Amino acid sequence: MANTEHQHGHGHGHGHGHSHGDGGGGGDDASMAEVLELDAEVLRGYLSEVTGWVEGHAGRGMSGRILDLGCGTGTGTFALLRRNTNAEVVAVDGSAFMLERLSEKAHGLGVEKRVHAVQANLDEAWPDFGTVDVVWTSAFMHHLADPDLALRRLFDTLRPGGLLVVIEMDGFPRFLPDGVGDGLEERCLAAVAEINTQVMPHWADDWAARLTDAGFVVEEARTFSIEIDAPVPEAGRRYAQASLGRLRPRLEGVLSSEDLAELDVLLDADRPESLARRDDLSVRARRFAWAARRP
Repeated sequence: MANTEHQHGHGHGHGHGHSHGDGGGGGDDASMAEVLELDAEVLRGYLSEVTGWVEGHAGRGMSGRILDLGCGTGTGTFALLRRNTNAEVVAVDGSAFMLERLSEKAHGLGVEKRVHAVQANLDEAWPDFGTVDVVWTSAFMHHLADPDLALRRLFDTLRPGGLLVVIEMDGFPRFLPDGVGDGLEERCLAAVAEINTQVMPHWADDWAARLTDAGFVVEEARTFSIEIDAPVPEAGRRYAQASLGRLRPRLEGVLSSEDLAELDVLLDADRPESLARRDDLSVRARRFAWAARRP
């Protein structure tokens, strides 16, 4: 479900990291890749909706060259390729591990000739991507040290009339019923939000203003609301387990020992109360998206 009103003030942390790495929790690239791939599986309805929205704005541009910044394991890359069999994607990430997973998936799907992986730290160097028709960047821009500079470079990379889509997250997805742990999940997310305001200063930026300042014309700002009711499928339980598991290291010394102990019970797959065994989990999330045109 989606609406067209963009709301500010989002501050909880579940991003994909500066190199499509860590915005929502500790751990290594392998655990982040697991979260990203479960995200793609569980939220496939949202992906279909948002890429349809992008196609509506991009028009014939969807059959050209698409640049995916902060591509991770290819959630956006492959969703966009499914929209047009003539499109090709330049998939950019700072993590060699993520790009290897993306390349393996491209081969498995038979689209390896349409996917060009580029490893780059965009705070250090900006590769020559050539001219592109569409730029897609999801949960990535807020990690950059200088997003204004990045937007100006994207302006130059897009052909005149090309489309830039920026997507950001309204914090970490929520999984637990309200009564669990007397608000445990909310305390976890509030703690992560406080951490993220310190380490990711651009998290809650006004992207419409930044886009306009970079020379783009913002055509639409849209909020996508994601609601998957309980009981979620087995992949949804794994999604909750992997996502909250990545939060756990960041909460050490931040939450009370009682809260940490209760969280550990939820993360222990051998316990009957664990996330892996619950039938009352849901998925609730919001994504904010901006479609902006280079004049």
